[in-house]
Amino acid sequence: MSSTTPSPTPAPSSDRTATGAPRAGGPGRLGDRTVSRVGYGAMQLARLDGDRAAAVRLVRRVVELGVDHFDTAAFYGDGFVNGVLREALRPEDGAVVATKVGAEPNPGGAVHLRLAQRPEQLRASVEVNLRELGLDRLPLVNLRRADTGPGLRAEGDQVVGLDDQLAVLTALRDEGKIDAVGLGSVSLDVLRRAAPAGIACVQNEYSLLSRADEETLRFCAAGGIAWVPFFPLGSAFPGFPKVTDEPAVRAAAESLGATPAQVGLAWLLHHSPNVLLIPGTADPDHLESNAAAGALALDPATLATLDAVRSRPGEFELG
Repeated sequence: MSSTTPSPTPAPSSDRTATGAPRAGGPGRLGDRTVSRVGYGAMQLARLDGDRAAAVRLVRRVVELGVDHFDTAAFYGDGFVNGVLREALRPEDGAVVATKVGAEPNPGGAVHLRLAQRPEQLRASVEVNLRELGLDRLPLVNLRRADTGPGLRAEGDQVVGLDDQLAVLTALRDEGKIDAVGLGSVSLDVLRRAAPAGIACVQNEYSLLSRADEETLRFCAAGGIAWVPFFPLGSAFPGFPKVTDEPAVRAAAESLGATPAQVGLAWLLHHSPNVLLIPGTADPDHLESNAAAGALALDPATLATLDAVRSRPGEFELG
């Protein structure tokens, strides 16, 4: 990547990326940027840490498929993923790279990451991301809280008030080091308290089978806040149902000549206009399939059948 932040992406009405490719899933809004509604979650690039050239090729293919929204973190592959994005992405791609703070690598630990919620840790993580990505300004930084959803829970000095965290992130925004602030793993109450600071997106666990956050999603839609779900197809972790195993999803896929994963992703895009997807993969074929899900049309009858599927959120927690 260039040592300077790429120019803003085209106007909201544009259905093509800066490279001229049709935007995967059409255009969506991420703060004041226009991005492809089907983005790319870069976490699984860490699986290619033994073949950096293959990782770079995969990112270049992501761009070719009309994706210009990338989601990363310094703790993905302990810096490997950010390094690949820096090498693979070019200024002319117009890529919007969103990263996250609030956790850090935990080498040798039972869990691969640990919380890093204190204000000084958030600032340090922003600096690490700037350096690893080769940018002088980060388009969006998501604060990964620990209020809700699967994952770690804060203890001891990691129990930090929202106001203290927002103070450092808005200060970094005022300093020109980040453009926009997002939140992850937050409750509706926390989001309501944070909204006056200007929140560009929310990353919470959400899928066809896990819709406990429906009220939070509606709050985001009403306020122009992007909804960027993680575990959009469920999870391989014990205790999480998989969207691709749901009979209604499999039946719809067979009827449409699509894969169950494509149906699960397409349902999310149809469900609310502020949904942006960041499916991740290290497999080129899965990458093509995920991008193609953005063009899958679901007729009213299929949507009604999928909407009627019972929500049953997972109960697995890390740590």
